[in-house]
Amino acid sequence: MQLDRRLMLSLLGCVAVVSILFAAYQAEAEVHALRSEVQRQAQVLAESQRRAAALAIESGFPGDAQAVVDQLKSHGRTAGLAIYSIQGQPLAFTAGMTPRPQGTPDAVSGALRQGRGHGESLSMNGRSMYVFALPLKDNGRQLGAIAVFDEIAFVAAPVWRHALTSVAQTLLIVAITLLLVQWSLKRPLRHMAQWLRDLRTGKTPAGAQPPSEGIFQPLTHEVTRLATSLHEARAAAEEEARLRDAALSWWTAERLRISMQAKLQGSRLFAVSNREPYEHVRQGGSIAWKVPPSGLVTALEPVMCASDGTWVAQASGDADRETSDDFGRLRVPPDHPQYTLRRVWLSKEEEQGFYLGFSNEGIWPLCHIAHTRPIFRTEDWEQYCAVNRKFAAALLEEMSGEKEPLVLVQDYHFALLPRIIKQSRPDARVALFWHIPWPNPEAFGICPWQRELLDGMLGADLIGFHIQAHCNNFLETVDGALESRIDREHFAVNRGDHLTSVRPFPISVAFNGETWRPGDRAALLRGLGVKDTPLALGVDRIDYTKGIVERLRGIERFLDLYPAYREKFTFVQIGAPSRTHIKRYEDLTAEVEGEVERINRRFMIGNWKPVVFLKKQHSHAEIHPYYCAADVCLVTSLHDGMNLVAKEFVVARDDEQGVLVLSRFAGASHELPDALLVNPYDTDELAHAIHGALTMPPEEAAERMRRMREVVREYNVYRWAGSLIGELAGIRLDPAVSSGNGRSAALVEHGTLVHAGGAV
Repeated sequence: MQLDRRLMLSLLGCVAVVSILFAAYQAEAEVHALRSEVQRQAQVLAESQRRAAALAIESGFPGDAQAVVDQLKSHGRTAGLAIYSIQGQPLAFTAGMTPRPQGTPDAVSGALRQGRGHGESLSMNGRSMYVFALPLKDNGRQLGAIAVFDEIAFVAAPVWRHALTSVAQTLLIVAITLLLVQWSLKRPLRHMAQWLRDLRTGKTPAGAQPPSEGIFQPLTHEVTRLATSLHEARAAAEEEARLRDAALSWWTAERLRISMQAKLQGSRLFAVSNREPYEHVRQGGSIAWKVPPSGLVTALEPVMCASDGTWVAQASGDADRETSDDFGRLRVPPDHPQYTLRRVWLSKEEEQGFYLGFSNEGIWPLCHIAHTRPIFRTEDWEQYCAVNRKFAAALLEEMSGEKEPLVLVQDYHFALLPRIIKQSRPDARVALFWHIPWPNPEAFGICPWQRELLDGMLGADLIGFHIQAHCNNFLETVDGALESRIDREHFAVNRGDHLTSVRPFPISVAFNGETWRPGDRAALLRGLGVKDTPLALGVDRIDYTKGIVERLRGIERFLDLYPAYREKFTFVQIGAPSRTHIKRYEDLTAEVEGEVERINRRFMIGNWKPVVFLKKQHSHAEIHPYYCAADVCLVTSLHDGMNLVAKEFVVARDDEQGVLVLSRFAGASHELPDALLVNPYDTDELAHAIHGALTMPPEEAAERMRRMREVVREYNVYRWAGSLIGELAGIRLDPAVSSGNGRSAALVEHGTLVHAGGAV
């Protein structure tokens, strides 16, 4: 009520002041215009009678002068005309002119004295008059003056008229304004207040949008973020309460945050990866940000948000420079900043040698053993070393001034980085997490620089793999390649008096349920042009390790063995193009497209085709509906460190439906034995597994899915991060080492890892 009163009084006062000032200005302008018009008319009239009046005076007969002025006795607002002698004495007045001026008006005296026209306003018996006088001359000889008298009382009328008009306008404008406020502001405010009240009390469902009135457009984004945050906080609190009530100890984002604060004890966390979590790209005339599709980003994001750390990564967006400061730093996520991103730019030559060359044509196929021959070039190795040094320099710059920082190095791109960092900052606790498999020693021995890579990795205090088998392979590789002591009981390597622990940390995903409506399946299928039939799904980067071609041949064999499913089954393959500058990947994409076309051509009946290939990048939000709609999800990697697609599918199925067909060569198979495990190279086994998934009794499918969901819920990404960072933070540093004493120095120079004692 007080707000309404203040608003009304403020509006009334402001509008009244503006209206009065405008009315006064308008009245003054009109009065000035009227006065000017009176003066002009008086001058014109005096000029018109000037010659006649001069002749009348010169004739010497008073009657002639009176005859001149009597002609104008009823001329508009003109009160009358008068003729004066050279001495200023009145000779004639218009008959009936009242009132008559007493004495000689100043206008007449001024005209006679100055010899030119003169005007003035004066009051005659309470009446406002305007007098204009012109001197009368004949051949340069002054004879007298003629004066025109005009009524000007009417000139004041606009002031009152405008004052009354102003009052009426003020009242009308205020009334209309209040009605508009009531309609366009007060009612939307009530809607917003009710929406926020429902949000606060939990009556608003997750994802509900705020009132759509245009007046709230500038606030919509922030209010939506507020709603999301409140829902997340409420969900986290409810989950924590439920876990406490059930005496369970599942990891949540909130538990990770609290755990990180307790374990870091003021130390900062620094992550290094090739892939950046957010990139900025140009879209038309504007700049937008997006999250690159990556399991690594999914896994590390909660860790960085919980620790307010710094993430060092390669800049990949074409608008990254415009959105970073001079040092390549910015706070992310862009819509809700919680940690720092430090971008590092690579030249075309560096990216070609470091990323496409040594990392993805060398180490990637070497570790996956996927029947693609690794390619090792000296120039690629040199770029790999140079880029590792470049990232190390950026990381050391970010760590400057930090006491006992924690460093989390990600993946095979930075095998040399741990040694470089420890050489410069022995007080740092460094972990390296290897996201891909580690092969047997014989396979890794193919690499010409295996000793340099291993020594660089062993600069870390902790090395993590997905499964124990990869840890075992790594220890055996080190044992055969380097001079070191292997502690198999504690799974550690002692090299140069530096101890490196080797542990399995199975990576996972966040267990956050998303809303899914059953009706969405039909809409999804309509969008694909597919009938409502059993649906199988594959989600992968187009990579030769994912077994996409083998999967397609399994689909073909399934339709051969079970022809009843023709026209009653569809397989959707979501394939994100990857590393397209590498010929092997370009050839693989063409091979996949060729297989899809061949299988569809063989089995197509009318408008039905068995395979739908969606070759483009999809965000997690875009993929989620496919997970929920699929009857079967096929994860048939030929060799994989973990493969988070399997876990994402399990998390998405809150209806406890759907069957997961999983390669036994994917790390996820060690945690999800309730999936149908297959050898992707065995086409018949894969075909039978697809049939088994489609014909599995709903009760069995639900029980299998329920058990898999329990595993993923318990061993989620928050537990992975908490375990990894917890073990890293718990490593004890030798005081002598922390101060830089008793430490073997290591540097990477000109492509060679160099120890204090000589080159390795």
